[in-house]
Formats: sequence, structure tokens, C-alpha cells
Amino acid sequence: MPRIASIQFITAGKMYDFNAGDLDIAPGDKVVVETERGLGLGSVVIAPAEREPGEATASLATIRRKATPEDLATQDRNAAKEKEAYDFCLKRIMERSMQMKLVRVEYLFDGSKAVFFFTADGRVDFRDLVKDLAHTFHTRIEMRQIGVRDESKMVGGIGICGRELCCCSFLREFQPVSVKMAKEQSLALNPNKISGQCGRLLCCLDYEYETYCCLRKNFPKCGKRVRLEAAVGVVDKLNILTGDITLRLDDGKTIVVKQKDILGEATSADMPVRSAPPIPARPSPKERERRPQRPERRPAEAAPRQQEAAPAEPPVAQPPAQPVAEAGAAAQQPDGQPRKNRKKHRFRKHGHRKTEGGAPDTPAS
Repeated sequence: MPRIASIQFITAGKMYDFNAGDLDIAPGDKVVVETERGLGLGSVVIAPAEREPGEATASLATIRRKATPEDLATQDRNAAKEKEAYDFCLKRIMERSMQMKLVRVEYLFDGSKAVFFFTADGRVDFRDLVKDLAHTFHTRIEMRQIGVRDESKMVGGIGICGRELCCCSFLREFQPVSVKMAKEQSLALNPNKISGQCGRLLCCLDYEYETYCCLRKNFPKCGKRVRLEAAVGVVDKLNILTGDITLRLDDGKTIVVKQKDILGEATSADMPVRSAPPIPARPSPKERERRPQRPERRPAEAAPRQQEAAPAEPPVAQPPAQPVAEAGAAAQQPDGQPRKNRKKHRFRKHGHRKTEGGAPDTPAS
């Protein structure tokens, strides 16, 4: 039966299965293997173990040999080349003002290819940059765009917990994380507290999510009415770790109880009885007859008709104008006595005008 070993090429990287053959290797040993991109130097994670032959084991590549001192020296030279290529590429990116961020440079074990990892918000035209790199280092150049999580995995750092990032220490694959996990654990939805160095949600939110889901099954949901021995209230808050339940009673008070103190959900019999407002009794037919009836509303009276226009009258001859006395002097009659001011009396009611004789004119019939 074939002996299969698991090997990784970077710390906390993805593990690949290889056929160990007859090699005597143990976890932590360096080995040289054949990969799709050429020769590679990796470390053994899981010791070889026999497995049943099948299609999966038949297509596995075989480990070439255990790493020798010459292989380790080659790896050190490649590391020096990677640093030199990183500085040169970063300088060219700044000169060309390219919208990209260089993360890491990786040389294959045999030096046949150099892979440049970078991040960018969109697509980047790096054709001129590749020409400069190929002309300088005389090797095949590959530009590979990665995400922000892969960037944190390559760069590393310290998380908000004070420990090394999970992705670069032991987490080999990224799991999908959602805000629902933070809500289930009653965490504050503050982006600064639930986001990691990469700007995405913390990977550790997924670690205890299933535990919280299992524990929450034994607790009543928030908003449910539950009954105690001497009171009935609504569940306001839950503390899964301590087992405390905060209840809001009907009188507005809040109390903290344990899960064992809850007898069950409140029924309709436990609901507080609210007195309904009294419904006024309907009057009997006799009382309706005794009540004074309201006066019926009369339709609005028609607007008064406009008065008919009076017939036109012939123009009346005006008396000759009297001479006006000088200012300050009183008007006098011919006999020397002061003249009385005469006023014309008019009857405005029907448009009649009083004549000089004193009798009003009447329209001709």
C-alpha cells in the first residue's frame, strides 16, 4: 500500500499529499518535491501513513529526496533574490504611479520563475512593469493579484487580542464569516472591534459560533413572556455564559434570574387583565321620543335679487353759480342780513331727487 505524507510549503499554508515511497521522514523534515510549477522545498506536517490504493493515491507525485545542505543553501540564495526583486519592483511601481500594492515576491526553488503578489482595487496594466522585471532578472515573471486576507496571511502581524494573527500561525483555510455570528454572541456591532487587520470580520467569530447556538437552545428567546413562581415578565436580555436572564415585569421593574427559576412560557391566563372602558347603554324608543327633536336645517335662502335699475331721469338744470365771497368775509343777502347755508336734501332710497319746490319727483308711470 502507498505511504502518503502531508507537506506544506509556507507556515500555516495549505497541505498537499505526496507519495513518500520508501523514504524515512518525520514531521518537521525538509523535503524536495515535484510540483506543477517545478521543484519545491517543503516541510513534512503529517508523517507517512499507509492508505488504501485508489484513484486519489495513484495520481499523487512522489517525494524526490530529503533536503540536503546544498538545498538549504539554495533556499537562502533565493531569499536574497526575493528581497532584491521586491525593492526593485517597488521602486518601479512608485516611479510609474501605479495603483497597486506589492505584497511579496517568491522565487521557485530552481529559480526558473519569480512570482510577484500584489493587491489592487481594480485591474492594473503592468505590461511595461513586467518588461522591466524580465530585463533585469532574466527569468520568467508572473504577476498574481490576491485579496486582503491573503495579504495578511503573507505579511503577518499582531491581532487585537495581543497574539499573532490566526491566518499566519495555524489557520490554513479561510472560513466564511458573517455579522450573524457576532449577533449570536451578543457582541457590539462596532467595525473597529469585530474587524481584523485585513479589514474583514474576525476569523475567530467562527470558533465559538456553534457553541453559542447549542447553548441558546436551552434559553427562552428575547421578547417572550415567561412566568416565575410569583411574577410574569418579558425576556429582555440573555447572558449565555453566566446563564443570567433579565426580565422586565408588567409594572416596569427589571429583575435578573437564572434559567432554573423560569417555569415556562406565560399562557393567556397569566396575562394581566385590563379593564375595558364602559360602553354607554342605548336609549329605549320611549326615551328617544321624549328627547326634543333638533330643528331641521333649512336650505340656504336664495340671495336677494338685485334691485331693478331706476329709469333714467332727464337732466335737471342747475341754478346759476353764486359768486364766492372773499376769504374771511361772510356771505350776505341783498337786504344786508346773513344768508343761511342751503343744503340740498335728496332722497337716496329710490333714487328720487327733491326739486326746488320741496316735493320729490316721482317716476313717470
